[in-house]
Amino acid sequence: MKKITLLMMSLLMAFSMTACGNSDKKETSSDAASSESDLSYIKDKGTLVVGITDFEPMDYKDSNGEWIGFDADMATAFAESLGVKVEFVEIDWDNKIMELDGKTIDCVWNGMTLVDEVVNSMECSNAYCNNAQIVVVPADKADLYQDVDSLSDLTFAVEAGSAGEEQANALGLNYTAVKAQADAVMEVAAGTSDAAIIDSLMAAAMVGEGTSYADLTYTIGLNSEKYGVGFRKGSDLAAALNDFFASSYADGSMQECAEKYGVQAAIIAQ
Repeated sequence: MKKITLLMMSLLMAFSMTACGNSDKKETSSDAASSESDLSYIKDKGTLVVGITDFEPMDYKDSNGEWIGFDADMATAFAESLGVKVEFVEIDWDNKIMELDGKTIDCVWNGMTLVDEVVNSMECSNAYCNNAQIVVVPADKADLYQDVDSLSDLTFAVEAGSAGEEQANALGLNYTAVKAQADAVMEVAAGTSDAAIIDSLMAAAMVGEGTSYADLTYTIGLNSEKYGVGFRKGSDLAAALNDFFASSYADGSMQECAEKYGVQAAIIAQ
């Protein structure tokens, strides 16, 4: 009888120790989960790494090689509001989600259209800017391409992984995917592609009279869309940016920045 009693006591003690151990593990796991904050991660390392492409008037280099533009300036101001420095990294647009998830960048802030792939794969900010995908062609041929049906025989250049490529696919157009929207415009200027599909904000800044591509123009608008900023899925930085957008709009600094780069008509009230 004594042996049975001792055995039961031993089993009870072992169970109690196991339960305590499991409880400790659960608490540790819970504590680790609660500490997973992108905001804390950014502040600890002291930098906000922003993934971009060369995209005037949103992100492009000035004569000193510094990144400027509406998105670049707003990203710099956001980083300052967090007490960290900003770092801009040119990325392959088609790999933006992989770059983000791999933590080589902390956000994608580059006139990014809020398409389903983006919204489903990233934690996105509120929309801050209106945009559209439009067709760019040589100015002397613009009269020939004034509706979607007239585009069927053209060869297009589009940025890989972009909303422009999505439109080309949707319309069944013949296209070549290039690294950046600026490259798509260069293809048309060089005559290696008949046309390009790019963002309307970029076209307004880069194409037509008074630009580097005075012999090009834009014709057909293919859709309407909105820009947002993307963070890692579940990131608390999206909410922090929404607060920053709201305060920047309220004090007028967002509109002032937009006027500097000629995109004020596209800004969405926050």
